[in-house]
Amino acid sequence: MSDIIAALGQMLTSPMMQRSLLAAVLVGATAPVIGTYLVHRRLAMLGDGIGHVSLTGVALGWLLGTAVNASPADQWAIPGAIVVSLLGAVTIELVRQSGRTSADVALAMLFYGGIAGGVLLIGIAGGTSAQLNSYLFGSISTVEWSDLWLIVALAALIIIVGIGLTPALFSVTNDEEFARSTGLPVRSLSMLLAVLSALTVAIAMRVVGSLLVSALMIVPVAIAQLGSRSFRATMTWAMGIGTIVCTLGLSLTYFVDLSPGAAIVVLAIIVYALGFTVRTVIDQTKRSRRLREVSASAVHPERDDTTQETPIQ
Repeated sequence: MSDIIAALGQMLTSPMMQRSLLAAVLVGATAPVIGTYLVHRRLAMLGDGIGHVSLTGVALGWLLGTAVNASPADQWAIPGAIVVSLLGAVTIELVRQSGRTSADVALAMLFYGGIAGGVLLIGIAGGTSAQLNSYLFGSISTVEWSDLWLIVALAALIIIVGIGLTPALFSVTNDEEFARSTGLPVRSLSMLLAVLSALTVAIAMRVVGSLLVSALMIVPVAIAQLGSRSFRATMTWAMGIGTIVCTLGLSLTYFVDLSPGAAIVVLAIIVYALGFTVRTVIDQTKRSRRLREVSASAVHPERDDTTQETPIQ
């Protein structure tokens, strides 16, 4: 026991782990806020599409850094990812609002175009496969204080807007026609949601990578939905679950040589599988109990209070 406490103390005193844990907590609490709206709107794959597009932004930032002999060459990768993610999110929303192309077709184009453009441009910029993998699957151990301050600022913006505008954003994601009839600026709010999704992808890229970022936005929400009955409760529980999963997954990789992004996502899916199993058992138990009560009422109607005659006063 003392060895475990000593190991945890050593982990918490490591500057690299302090930065990584803080980034993981911020991303774990932030990603489900926007993920709750996307799941409710049945646009769960939007984060995945933006994540693919962000890879092209990483490559463009990398290419620009190489052109001006910046050191390191990828120091503008994240700013590039933020700009291109915003452009991609706005494009998806404009295509969806136009009604000429379905949202899933627009997302498919972003999947293929984003990953192909990113790989092509990173090759031109002189990047290696190992460097590419750090953006595809995350490299939280490379988070510097400059990255962390950017994550803090964007996470605060996303949480303040995402939670502060919950009634309006919920109305838009629940029923656009009803929201429009009440006078809400549906187009502007939908665009705001797309922009927040792009910013969430940008800050989560360091933690789980562009290919796995959607999982951090969606899986905690899916877990919370197993036990929550309201939109706000789902968001609150998802934020807590995302924070715990990110913290535990990252801590695990301190003791075992695993990819932090993959460990966090696999841990989240294991929690969902356990939660789904428990929820199924509870539902089956309740259903069996109701069936027994109905059968007992049919055989012995005198035990059913609803069949008893009301005494004459």
